Amino acid sequence: MKVTGSTGAPASTTGRTTPRTSGGFSLTGASGAERAAATAAAVGAGPVTDVTGLMALQGVEDATERRRRAIRRGAGLLDRLEELKLAMLGGEAGEAALERLARAAREDRPDMPDPDLAAVLDQIDLRTAVELAKAEIGRR
Repeated sequence: MKVTGSTGAPASTTGRTTPRTSGGFSLTGASGAERAAATAAAVGAGPVTDVTGLMALQGVEDATERRRRAIRRGAGLLDRLEELKLAMLGGEAGEAALERLARAAREDRPDMPDPDLAAVLDQIDLRTAVELAKAEIGRR
């Protein structure tokens, strides 16, 4: 007996007219052109190479993230205002605290659909603007 491959069992020729494909799938009664078309259709499916849609989804910010970012910004402004108050009560000029306050005020403020939170953030922004304006007048 001659070993011709690793298939184990010899191929039988019992009336089969359609050759088998390597995956064990065969189209019985299909012509060669139909088999080629079916193979091409199966090969056509492949991995998605365009990731712009995934990147766009990652960039979308939901309402809870906007709210969290707005609260963090407001709390940061309050912290900088507190630093400025402590510096002024300590007799310092507070230039470093004013610079940090101005930097925090320049951060983007996210749009808030919650009117109560937006009102609180407006008051914090107004207080920040007043303190920065008073410092500007004091410099002149």
